[in-house]
Amino acid sequence: MRSAGAAAAAAACFAGAIAVHAAGARWVPRPDVDRPDVLYIRSPGVARRALLRYQGLAADVYWIRAIQHFGQEHLAPPPHVRTYGLLYPLLDLTTTLDPYFSIAYRFGAIFLGEPYPGGPGRPDLAIALLNKGLAAQPAKWQYMQDLGFVYYWHLRDYRTAASYFERAAGIPGAPSWLRPLAAVTLAEGGHRSASRTLWQQLAQSDEDWLRDAARLRLAQLDAMDVIEALRVRVEQYRQAHPGQPVTWESLVAARLLPGIPIDSSGTPFTLDPTSGSITVARESKLFPLPGQIQAPQ
Repeated sequence: MRSAGAAAAAAACFAGAIAVHAAGARWVPRPDVDRPDVLYIRSPGVARRALLRYQGLAADVYWIRAIQHFGQEHLAPPPHVRTYGLLYPLLDLTTTLDPYFSIAYRFGAIFLGEPYPGGPGRPDLAIALLNKGLAAQPAKWQYMQDLGFVYYWHLRDYRTAASYFERAAGIPGAPSWLRPLAAVTLAEGGHRSASRTLWQQLAQSDEDWLRDAARLRLAQLDAMDVIEALRVRVEQYRQAHPGQPVTWESLVAARLLPGIPIDSSGTPFTLDPTSGSITVARESKLFPLPGQIQAPQ
């Protein structure tokens, strides 16, 4: 009895310390990026045993820390190398303490899958997190939908993506557009037109965050279409002026373009004068396009 009472008292003190720390975070500077002490406890199993009935409170605190860590890494200026090294451990702790923390699974998967440097570029960890959510709630069609997106957008595995959309569509309460979405994914094999159809469907979602993500992806697809058309103009100029560097100004002067092209965020596209390669600028809200930049090894 004495040991049980001591354990309960220790858990209460620990939970109270976490609550005080969380409240203090609003008034003191956030911790430096990648500080190991962001993790109060590193083992999810130990955390569950230590916190007892305070697991929900601790899950909230770890979720706040996960958001802070992602935001700080995302905004960290040079020379800091963004690694997002604590993101998955924090999300793993959060969802172990509260296996039904839907936002942590869904937003956590978005954070993990986001291409570098905007995120860690770890779709494998996004998949692991969502599968953990499915193990806790096998009938959660939203997790199946999110897994389909990870496989579709980040891994280009259209067959697996379609299978998750199909599974999600079979769950009671799932939206009607999931089943045709699966069919489109399989039929078109991941061509840009299929991707556009997918995101157009999601732009009609009832969830604000999903609509915002869909609008961004659609804008990126539009930019990719524009880049494809601009490449034709660049090639025409290079054929007519072999050996000369190509710039937007030279293309305008040659009447191949009416003006310097800009993307939907109002930022000019970048053009390499030597290679003729075109992409969105780093300062553009559309940066990075899918596959544009890779995380450091």
